[in-house]
Amino acid sequence: MLVRDAMSTVVLTLGPDHTLRQAAALMSARRVGAALVLDPDAGGPGILTERDILNSVGLGQDPDTERIHAHTTNNVVFAAPAWSLQEAARAMAHGGFRHLIVLDRGTPAGIVSVRDIIRCWAPTEGRLAA
Repeated sequence: MLVRDAMSTVVLTLGPDHTLRQAAALMSARRVGAALVLDPDAGGPGILTERDILNSVGLGQDPDTERIHAHTTNNVVFAAPAWSLQEAARAMAHGGFRHLIVLDRGTPAGIVSVRDIIRCWAPTEGRLAA
């Protein structure tokens, strides 16, 4: 199975000047763990994850004043839609992260998460035995 088969194509996209509280509220409402950040000053798409928000709050920073641009990962490892899920999982394991932005011909096409990969590898048919 390929990344294109597992990735989420409806992606939450934020700007660099949103606050972390705004990002958290939008991510919670959409039930996503990461958002694509488009910052014209950053040189390419970045990613903000729930862990970035958690780390900021854990440091005592105010989510109402902290801006996304200060917490965005811009040195992102990108996946291609034609990658196998094994390639994506290896990249995640190697980099220690749970989300990859998927680029198709240089344009963001989606995000693939560990959860997306697990869902493809272990589809649920009914309930799991307790």
